[in-house]
Amino acid sequence: MEKGLLERFLSRNVETINTEQELAKKLGRGLPLRIKIGVDVTSSDLHLGHAVALWKMRELQDVGHKIVFLIGDFTSLVGDPTGKDKTRPEMKHEDIEKNAKTYLAQVHKILLDNPEVFEIRHNSEWWNKMPLSQFIKILAATTHGKLIAREMFQRRLEQGEEIHMHELIYPILQGYDSVELKSDLTIVGSDQLFNEMMARPYQVSAGQEPQVVLTVPVLPGTDGVQKMSKSLGNYIALNDSPKEMFGKVMSIPDSMIVTYFTLATNVPSEEIQLKANDLRAEKINPRDLKMELARAIISRYYPAAEAEQAQADFIKIFSKKETPDDMPIFTCAKGESVVKAMVAGAGIASNTEARRLIVHKAVEFNGQLITDDKAKLNESGTLKIGKLKWLKINLE
Repeated sequence: MEKGLLERFLSRNVETINTEQELAKKLGRGLPLRIKIGVDVTSSDLHLGHAVALWKMRELQDVGHKIVFLIGDFTSLVGDPTGKDKTRPEMKHEDIEKNAKTYLAQVHKILLDNPEVFEIRHNSEWWNKMPLSQFIKILAATTHGKLIAREMFQRRLEQGEEIHMHELIYPILQGYDSVELKSDLTIVGSDQLFNEMMARPYQVSAGQEPQVVLTVPVLPGTDGVQKMSKSLGNYIALNDSPKEMFGKVMSIPDSMIVTYFTLATNVPSEEIQLKANDLRAEKINPRDLKMELARAIISRYYPAAEAEQAQADFIKIFSKKETPDDMPIFTCAKGESVVKAMVAGAGIASNTEARRLIVHKAVEFNGQLITDDKAKLNESGTLKIGKLKWLKINLE
């Protein structure tokens, strides 16, 4: 990557880099870099927040560098404590393997799967085989004080919460993974900076050049307040349909429009600045700009025609107050529970999630709000779930 390309690469969606000089030196050799991306497959969905780092990796893939996709099948059993106030529940092996396949399918919406620029590894390859004596030497290379000083652990201690030993050593496991992968560079969210910086001294001890650690900005969720997270329900999933993506983008606060253009689209920075100027000068309606934003985001993952159709559907449903023509149909007997219809017919993840939506007043039947999570269906009609899902109910 020549100097001009490096400058452009670092000019957008880069928060910190340790260090730019090291990266320039590695790139100056003209050899493909090994770029680590490690994931603990603790859930099945990736969202636009994850995509910020993935698109930076794609930029490097496009000029011949290799992404080493590390499936943390061993560390998923441990559980990354980053940002968690309580210990993560232990996962089952079968769930890890299932989630890993789903992750890969979503990752390839962004990253090339050509073996020349994409490699898959599992960290069980070394952790399951490592002698205890070698692991103790790895532990001895850092200190308890360095690990316990992390803000999240200090917060737990203040709140009287326990810290288990497997959580305390998690950064060591993640850091040492880079030794095994011979990682040159990793691109992560800022919440992973501590864990990835752990790799550098381990690599030096192993006779390797330390990896460069580049962090990308955190994408706020659709609430515009907290970071995008599935657990908070403020996320736009890579697997969302164009229609769902469009509706969620339209729900973001106006103050987030420029941030989303910058972090979630490939619209040139110069154009984004012009849009920001027009928005500040009130020369453009924020609603119209959000529609443009939604199309730009959807077009990264789906054909442009589907983005246009999603906009047409949105206008029809929300501006003209009409119901969609292509809503799914759920046929059931009279007396079926609304919760079951939501899960079986509308794809709501679980009974618990369906009840949560009802409690939060997000479910209507034939225009009437449902407030009882034990409600039954006694007539045919239309079930509206949130702002984005519709279900036609046909009673047998």
